[in-house]
Amino acid sequence: MNALAAAPQTISEVLAFHLHADVIGIVIALAGGYELAIRRLAPHYAPRGEVVVTRRQRMAFHAGVMTLLVVSSWPIHDIGDGSLFTFHMIEHMAFGLMVPPLLLAGVPWWLLRLVVRPILPAVRILTRPIVALVAFNAVLGLIHVPGVVDLMLRSEPAHFGLHVLVLATGLMMWWPVIAPLPELAQLTPFLKMGYLFLQSLVPTIPASFLTLGDNPLYKVYETLPRLWGLSAHSDQVIAGLVMKLGGGFLLWGFIGWVFFSWWADEQRYGAVDRATGGAALGGR
Repeated sequence: MNALAAAPQTISEVLAFHLHADVIGIVIALAGGYELAIRRLAPHYAPRGEVVVTRRQRMAFHAGVMTLLVVSSWPIHDIGDGSLFTFHMIEHMAFGLMVPPLLLAGVPWWLLRLVVRPILPAVRILTRPIVALVAFNAVLGLIHVPGVVDLMLRSEPAHFGLHVLVLATGLMMWWPVIAPLPELAQLTPFLKMGYLFLQSLVPTIPASFLTLGDNPLYKVYETLPRLWGLSAHSDQVIAGLVMKLGGGFLLWGFIGWVFFSWWADEQRYGAVDRATGGAALGGR
């Protein structure tokens, strides 16, 4: 399919409402399958005496699904494909840095174990920090190669496949941080922060090409209607800033979350130790 052949020729065509039935179908399948799995499988597989799924987990999973719906539908997806690369970048950042941690945090460990059990040996390898970090950033670099961007706009199957690849490697990258399965090796809080710090640095390389380049890298966007009068070069610079600053903001937000969670745990355990020690001394 040559999607670019049917690309919008005017701004009004870019902004015209378009229903993405395929995206809606995927979102319904994810949200409905999640709720159905919890209802049907919990009596057989959830540990007795434990909460099957918390309210926070449900909220996280459905927030991830809704984020997927928002960035993959009108108007963000349509503007990204038909006018501005910045919106395409927003879509990529959501697929890699927002949706994966929400989905992983939202699935109860007993349900996730059931899902990945047939491929657990592969998951064990693919979610090792170095493997996951390299895979995710390799895909992130790939989807910003000019020829690949051109392919994504010309071929809907290629576009869909590459977005699935971003999401899949995003799940790999976030796995060591969320640590959703207790039986797999987990990073210490300090290593999690170092891991995320490294991840915040790597995307600055492609982002620099976008923000510092003198000419547009993606010639295909020069042929599309220019929304809000933004030139292809200005659009590219803004996209680079979204990648660098927006991605950095998200990652540093998680670094802060890890740090303060670690600090709270240390305070709580320290208080328990002090209370236990005090009781022991008092009983002597």
